[in-house]
Amino acid sequence: MRHLITKRFNQESRLGKYLFIAGLYIFVIVLEFSTPIPYVFGYLYTGPILLTNSWLGRRATFQATLAAVFLTMLNLVVPAGEIINASTIASRAIASLALIVTGMLSDRLRLSEDAIALTRAKLEAQEELVRVREDFASTLTHDLKTPLLGAIETLKAFEAQKFGPILPAQQKVLATMARSHQTSLQLLQTLLDIYRNDTEGLELNLAPVDLAMLTEEVASTLTELAANRRVYLSVNYGASDWRQSLWVKGDALQLQRVIINLLVNAINHSPRNGRVEVVLESQSAYQVVKILDTGAGMQPEEFSHLFERFYQGHSQRQTKGSGLGLYLSRQIITAHGGIIWAENILPVGAMFAFKLPVSPFQSSLTA
Repeated sequence: MRHLITKRFNQESRLGKYLFIAGLYIFVIVLEFSTPIPYVFGYLYTGPILLTNSWLGRRATFQATLAAVFLTMLNLVVPAGEIINASTIASRAIASLALIVTGMLSDRLRLSEDAIALTRAKLEAQEELVRVREDFASTLTHDLKTPLLGAIETLKAFEAQKFGPILPAQQKVLATMARSHQTSLQLLQTLLDIYRNDTEGLELNLAPVDLAMLTEEVASTLTELAANRRVYLSVNYGASDWRQSLWVKGDALQLQRVIINLLVNAINHSPRNGRVEVVLESQSAYQVVKILDTGAGMQPEEFSHLFERFYQGHSQRQTKGSGLGLYLSRQIITAHGGIIWAENILPVGAMFAFKLPVSPFQSSLTA
């Protein structure tokens, strides 16, 4: 029923438009054919042509333009009996040409508007698809955390022999399963954080943070990982031989995640007996953290994609992750008003670095 009412309304609306345009044509015809032939009123047909293009479509525009040109030229011989000279013919030819150009341009404008509307609809559909995908990923990630946490707690209970004694071989298997579940949990948490940051923005608990102390603490927690991979991990202060504080205004927990991501990335991508070096530098306006490894480096075409979501690269670097750590790190550093980048170092290796504005606290200490 509603469909029939809508259809009838559209038909009545279209009929009303036809009648309005026909009325305009009649007005111009009466005006033109009731005046002497040298007076050219054909230009007034441009109004009905434009309205026809806007309301009734391409075919009707062609018909309206053809009718306007025909009526304009017809006025040369109707009514009969008047003297026709060359200037009158030229004026009506120019008016007819103007009407043809108006019809063509209005048709071109309509096609452009249709193309723009189609493009806008596609963009809106893509944006909606992205929102649905992100909502799905966020919901799925959140829901998967519960069974993972339950599995981890169960494995801990088995390791603690709460369900009875276990053999050394079983203990080793349980430890492997626990590490695997912890890795999966970290990945899920990273995914959840990334989607939340993209949709809601990153909330920061800003306070004075000493990047030097924060980096040293992170490095000490990763010493065992580096030792297991036979990678030598060190922290130094660039040109200075002395420890110095690098104060910034930031969220210590989020900045810690960045340093962990970059250090783990460097350790995993370094060969056996390789070296990972953290260089801390204090500049006039920025505090800089550089992490250098002795891995295979990166291909030049990779640099523009390194900090994109899920990008894993195509280089010969030994270990590939989820492609989320660097993306999350860029989110965090950008939210702090800083810059993160990567480059190859010679003769071998890569450097990932970031810099953050110097904290006013540091500036007051220097002064």
